[in-house]
Amino acid sequence: MKTAMYYENKNGVVQCHLCPHSCIIPFGQRGFCIARANRNGKLVAESFGRLTSISLDPIEKKPFRHFHPGRMILSLGSYGCNFRCDFCQNHEISMREAHWRIITPEEVATLSHRYVPQGNIGVAFTYNEPLIGYEFVRECAFLIHRQGQQNVLVSNGYINPEPLMALLPFIDAMNIDLKAFTPQFYKKVDGELEIVKAAIAIAAQTCHIEITTMVIPGINDSADEMESLAEWLSSINKAIPLHIARFYPRYKMSSTTPTSLSILRSLANIAEKHLLYVYLGNC
Repeated sequence: MKTAMYYENKNGVVQCHLCPHSCIIPFGQRGFCIARANRNGKLVAESFGRLTSISLDPIEKKPFRHFHPGRMILSLGSYGCNFRCDFCQNHEISMREAHWRIITPEEVATLSHRYVPQGNIGVAFTYNEPLIGYEFVRECAFLIHRQGQQNVLVSNGYINPEPLMALLPFIDAMNIDLKAFTPQFYKKVDGELEIVKAAIAIAAQTCHIEITTMVIPGINDSADEMESLAEWLSSINKAIPLHIARFYPRYKMSSTTPTSLSILRSLANIAEKHLLYVYLGNC
């Protein structure tokens, strides 16, 4: 087991400081994310090297439109998440420990290099929430940079500032999922809007960044909310691309209808008043 970073031991009980949940984890138990655990009074990155998904994908699938368009990227996923979204599009791996196989950071680097003739630019950490597997991402990213390739994170942005800033020198691009723009929404998924906003602002200073917002009917589809979201994002940089994604029925919201295309287009028109690049995705 890989010893985790960013924790403290309190008489055998560990407290994780990677994300704002600050889980206090008794002996033998896991944290909220299910990827980090107390083993013999140490916090271990239990999901280290445990991959549930690996694929060579177009960079546009992450999605990125302004980062090496037309190229491919080796995409890796593990299991677990530090949010609880009823609409999760990858709940099979994010909400439980799914079937996995072990792969080392060195093997990731070798595989990434092997796919260069197929147009591969590096590695994307994606599918589940990659930042809860912080140590694996960090070790892989170091090796990928050393061989002259790119590192990409597709993340919910729910991480404390100190570990985020320590990781960013190894990260070339991030797509952060800004799920909505109200504290009430984030409370329902066990998160905080201001934490995600802070992560976006920090990441935008050091790497290429794009934002994805999935619009869910009756939940985060108001014109006022999109106006506020786009206006705030433009205050960081109006050239940050915003991907407005369509909701499809999944997980605990399998009976909810997909988002209307007319609503998506209307919200895109609002966002375009503030941002230079707005894209409709998953339509």
